[in-house]
Amino acid sequence: MVYIEDKIFEKLDFTKKPLEKGEYENCKFLNCNFAKSDISNIIFLDSDFIDCDLSMAKLIDTTFRGVDFKSCKMLGLYFEHCNKIGIEVSFDNCIINHSSFYKINLQKTVFKKSILQETDFTECNLKGSFFYDCDLQSAVFFNTVIEKVDFRTAYNYSINPEVNKIKKARFSLNGISGLLEKYKIDLS
Repeated sequence: MVYIEDKIFEKLDFTKKPLEKGEYENCKFLNCNFAKSDISNIIFLDSDFIDCDLSMAKLIDTTFRGVDFKSCKMLGLYFEHCNKIGIEVSFDNCIINHSSFYKINLQKTVFKKSILQETDFTECNLKGSFFYDCDLQSAVFFNTVIEKVDFRTAYNYSINPEVNKIKKARFSLNGISGLLEKYKIDLS
């Protein structure tokens, strides 16, 4: 296992030569391809992924602490397979469709200008998180803690208040239909 600090990885294809197992601290991954790669048992600390493709990557016991994803393609990721202790991530302008955060503690996580269509937040703790200008079409919220979550600029969500912990969550008047969808009410 290697320990690498303060290194920039640029335009590398980890589908051909896998990223070495180890700990990567304060590193930047720029325009790298991790699609369908195995990045299991790798530790990423205070690192950035920018313009990377991580779609369908294996994340078994992967550690993400202080990790920012910017303009990344992240289709079909199972974050519940990650090391759940201290997971700390943020997403800016990412496509995170068909991914799963099942039972993950994501308190105070920032999702900004991202697409999270058909993403699963079942039993996830999102308390205090922020969805800024995010598309949540067909995202699943079931038994999810969304207390104090800011959905004011999010759109296309459908959240059933009866099966989620929703206290003090913030919604815009335009988005209220996403809370009433299960009642089949005609809002005009």
